[in-house]
Amino acid sequence: MTPTLRLAEELIACASVSPADGGCQALLASRLAAAGFVCTPLPHGPGDWRVSNLWALREGRRPGPTVALAGHTDVVPPGPDAAWTTPPFVPSHRGGRLYGRGAADMKTSVAAMVVAAEEFVIAHPDHAGAIAFLLTSDEEAHALDGTLHIVEWLQARGQRLQACIVGEPTSVQHLGDTIKNGRRGSLSARLRVHGVQGHVAYPHLARNPVHLLAPALAELAATRWDDGDAHFPPTTWQASNLHAGTGAGNVIPAEAVLDFNFRFAPASTPAALQERVQAILQRHALDFELAWNLGAEPFLTVPGTLCTALTQAIEAECGRTPELSTSGGTSDGRFIRRVCDQVVEFGPVNASIHQVDEHIEVATIDPLKNVYRRTLELLLA
Repeated sequence: MTPTLRLAEELIACASVSPADGGCQALLASRLAAAGFVCTPLPHGPGDWRVSNLWALREGRRPGPTVALAGHTDVVPPGPDAAWTTPPFVPSHRGGRLYGRGAADMKTSVAAMVVAAEEFVIAHPDHAGAIAFLLTSDEEAHALDGTLHIVEWLQARGQRLQACIVGEPTSVQHLGDTIKNGRRGSLSARLRVHGVQGHVAYPHLARNPVHLLAPALAELAATRWDDGDAHFPPTTWQASNLHAGTGAGNVIPAEAVLDFNFRFAPASTPAALQERVQAILQRHALDFELAWNLGAEPFLTVPGTLCTALTQAIEAECGRTPELSTSGGTSDGRFIRRVCDQVVEFGPVNASIHQVDEHIEVATIDPLKNVYRRTLELLLA
């Protein structure tokens, strides 16, 4: 039972379904304070949606960059306990794996980061720069009162970071095979197409919005929005929900509602995508309303000191050279980039995240901690 495994089990045992923290951050703050960090709780949010946030900082004794380690202590709902082989908030071992909600996403990463920092400051008490922790319990839910709040607090203080590792589970097949050095943007919309309700036996007296929408929907799905670039795959468009009807089988509905999302590369701007969608809908002569929501702008950390140090640490501890990738969904990196020059994500294998019987290979836990510690050494020792 290594210190990292023990701490990971303690965190998994905290039932912290977003936005609850379940006591995780109090546990972590006590350990970080003992290692010389000044810990600042930054709770935020209304009433029953009170989010736990923690900013912790340890100043070095020589000039240097501020390097942040970021993560979330909240988890997605586990679903019914009966679906799990063992209870989701009881850390369990089977076949060399640690099971529990948050094992991969991302309590083990948080544990590894804390132990890595503890080991680093013991070995290098006079380190350069500063080490910061940025922790929230609102990553898996609204993401409005968590990391975003901490970032706005840092902006108000005029405080910037030079490097940040977010402990998201980025590895695909083996620990260390992938670093996320950017993410695509997310642009969502709700489209309402208006028709005229009527009897299905008298379609000439009605206008069916589903029929009117169908050709436009086909064009939207078939459109190539851009070709991506050297760092990002092409922009994608996906319909996520389609609603229509009164529940009766003999009524033509009055409206059809379509939810859709773009995951977009920097090759397309939100404004350009909106204009193109608008043009398609107008070309099909639809009577419609369209409400947009920009969830995230794309960001990219070009290879530099952080990517180099993290890659060298992975090569030393895992024996493989990681691929730099911008695939996948959004993360809190989209907020941190506002106050940080270099933001990347690195963590364990993501195959079981959000699933029943979420797990992590025990043999990868200490190597993960060692990668974080080595990266701190390369940047701050």
